[in-house]
Amino acid sequence: MKKTTHLLMLAVALLCSSVIIAQSTITGTVLDADLNSPLPGANVIEKSTTNGTSTDFDGKFSLTSQATSGQIVISYVGYGSVTLSFNGNTNLGSIKLTSDNSLDEIVIIGSGVIDLAEDRETPIAVSTIRANQIQEKAGNSDLPEVLKSTPSVQSVQAGGFGDGQMFLRGFDQTNTAFLLNGQPINGMEDGKMYWSNWSGVLDVANAVQIQRGLGASKLAISSVGGTVNIVTKTIDRRKGGFVQQMVANDNYTKTTAYYSTGVNTKGWSFAALLGHWQGDGYVDFTDGQGQTYFFSVGYKPNDNNTFNFLLTGAPQWHAAAGSGSIKSFLDNGRKYNSWNFSGVESPNLLNGGKYPGGRNIYHKPVANISWDLDINDNSSLSTVLYGSMGRGSFAQARTSGSQVTYARGSNNNHNWYGLVSNYNNQLNENLNFNIGADFRFYNGIHFRDVREFISVNSVNAFSDYNGGNYQLTEAGGINPWTVFFKPNTDHGERFGYDYEEQINYAGIFGQLEYSNDQFSAFFQGAVSTQSHLRTEFLNATNEGQSEESKKVNNPGFNVKAGAAYALNDFNKVFVNAGYYSRQPFHSLLFQSDRNSNLLLDPEVDNEKITGLEAGYQLGGDNVKANFNIYHTTWDNRTLVSNNGEVGDDFISYQTRGVKQVHMGVELELMTKPTDNMDLNGFVSIGDWEFDGNGDISAFDNNGTDISSTELTTTVAPLDGEKVGGASQFTAGISGRYEFIPRLSLDANWNMYKNLYSNIGAGSNALKLPSYNTIDTGLSYKVLLGENDSKSLQFRVNIYNITDELYLESVSGNEPASSNPSENWKGINTSNTGRFGYGRTWNVSMRYNF
Repeated sequence: MKKTTHLLMLAVALLCSSVIIAQSTITGTVLDADLNSPLPGANVIEKSTTNGTSTDFDGKFSLTSQATSGQIVISYVGYGSVTLSFNGNTNLGSIKLTSDNSLDEIVIIGSGVIDLAEDRETPIAVSTIRANQIQEKAGNSDLPEVLKSTPSVQSVQAGGFGDGQMFLRGFDQTNTAFLLNGQPINGMEDGKMYWSNWSGVLDVANAVQIQRGLGASKLAISSVGGTVNIVTKTIDRRKGGFVQQMVANDNYTKTTAYYSTGVNTKGWSFAALLGHWQGDGYVDFTDGQGQTYFFSVGYKPNDNNTFNFLLTGAPQWHAAAGSGSIKSFLDNGRKYNSWNFSGVESPNLLNGGKYPGGRNIYHKPVANISWDLDINDNSSLSTVLYGSMGRGSFAQARTSGSQVTYARGSNNNHNWYGLVSNYNNQLNENLNFNIGADFRFYNGIHFRDVREFISVNSVNAFSDYNGGNYQLTEAGGINPWTVFFKPNTDHGERFGYDYEEQINYAGIFGQLEYSNDQFSAFFQGAVSTQSHLRTEFLNATNEGQSEESKKVNNPGFNVKAGAAYALNDFNKVFVNAGYYSRQPFHSLLFQSDRNSNLLLDPEVDNEKITGLEAGYQLGGDNVKANFNIYHTTWDNRTLVSNNGEVGDDFISYQTRGVKQVHMGVELELMTKPTDNMDLNGFVSIGDWEFDGNGDISAFDNNGTDISSTELTTTVAPLDGEKVGGASQFTAGISGRYEFIPRLSLDANWNMYKNLYSNIGAGSNALKLPSYNTIDTGLSYKVLLGENDSKSLQFRVNIYNITDELYLESVSGNEPASSNPSENWKGINTSNTGRFGYGRTWNVSMRYNF
């Protein structure tokens, strides 16, 4: 009996030990392949079982299996799934998932110059919008609308297609750096961004990363508010594509098709996208239409070299919305457009038989060639050669009495070429070094001509350059394709102004970063020089002889440094500081368009920008948070404005020594209460004011300082005034709930407070009413074909679902009237303003194959 008992105990022990031996623990970290950042909430399932888990906010997971070997399947909404094998206790390391918007694996080319935040160990204040979110949220909106649910961002929709504006920490688009795959795309002359020229970029975007404040870019871009990096498709590994149809309010329709061949056995790949859109516009008489195209060729001859050619563009035209008093909108509705003319016979009439007061026509193709070279295990070189050719104008209706006579084109053409190259070397386990160069060559071509004859056949003009009196008899047209391929090159068909600019830029940059398990620190530096030259044609004094201005050379530099310390696996703190000496924009250096070779005297000096920021990052299984504080001083600003043409006079005003101080706090919270629910929120509180007064000067046509006769004071009383244009308090909550696999509902609420009017020198900013908006969307994806290789996606978006009426922006400082009927929510209705869009919607269907 004792022997039997011993045998039974031995059998139980052996059985238990076999169970223990049979158990396997599989660990790893799931990352976004494009951004190399963690994917929280990814599903990890043991194949052919119900045994599974999900990743934490750092993308990490640990799964226990009763088998000694087998496979696990890792999946995430909007990404392609991955199946991996395990054998016993296995650490799978980093597992990268790729976006499956078109069921393609995507490779980022030129990654060494893109400067994503994840490429650096020392953190910054950053938010990333990934491809699946862009696809769902963008709809028929501009990029700023996609970013509005991130801290310190406000999107202003303005009037016509592509006329939206974005503010970041209170700074407008001219002072926020926008990059396309690491390539600067802000206007070289004035820093402006026109979203109508980039309407197709969201169709091919893998991700958009918004880096607030100092950012991670090593380029000498001298952004004040921050940096927005748009990362597009390049090489797709797998063959496939999609076809999408969208319809929206106000007769909007958009058709898009994309296809990729994948990478063949010889390392070649080809991808192309084509699209067409058109619509009436939300604001009355703001019709528009355009096309988008994208073409990419990749070649990977071996493991060390990757080449890619990319071409993209968005030719379009759209009618503009005119400004008006707040009262005019209240009387006529928020869709009111004062800028149109009725009763005109034209082959290009808009709705209702009215001719638009202004129409934007533009085509700006952008091309680049990139080369990524892996020199060895520790060093690499990335180089991008790029160029763009912009052709187009703003066609403004001209009248004689009550009759529209012709459309005058204010043309802003350019040729822009550049090169960015970056060498990276991992010096040792803890130290990384890179250095690079940035060259830009820009030729701006500006003139006025006739875009369209309406009730006349010619226009009279006079200039010494063209030999006195002459007539304009040729019309350039309003088709962006024609404008691009047949631009007006005849100086005899130009009037008003006709000049060119040459802006050349050269810079070098570098970064050194040290990092270990707990501590990291970096130092960045860049130096640059920028030259300016203007060549005058129309307003030159001698017939047929152009005149060149004095050449202006401006050096500039920036330095940035920072450090971070990981308190433990879930808590990290960081601090960054930076200083920019930024060259003034070309538009601030010269006198008005009438005598464009006249340099302003005194000449404009570099702006001085100092940035300080600190942050705390919290990671966990169900909660992740980012907290940032910032202080930005923007000193020695110069503002230039004019009072327009009055007879032969054209008086311009220059306000120098303007200083702004922007400080604030930001909190971003991301939670996952359940496996099928995401709930996020943010709040940003800013205090943005002018510090000190400015000095005003006035100049006449000849560049003579006439301040003593034109100005009652040479001091601009700005001290303590609030900076207008964007809300200094913003907050939002966004959520997503998946009812059943691939059926989800999402919504976001945004609140805007402490918004002030835009003011000129010596004005008092008005505090505008606060407002809220709610957007919602519904998505459903049907899997088709073998191995779910095909799918059909449906999406519905509704914006401002409550149809709230709110003032989006105001220019003016007229205080509230004592007569309540002359005010709206405390704002005098005689001020010029713009109401935000009411309820809008779009519906799309997308077939992935």
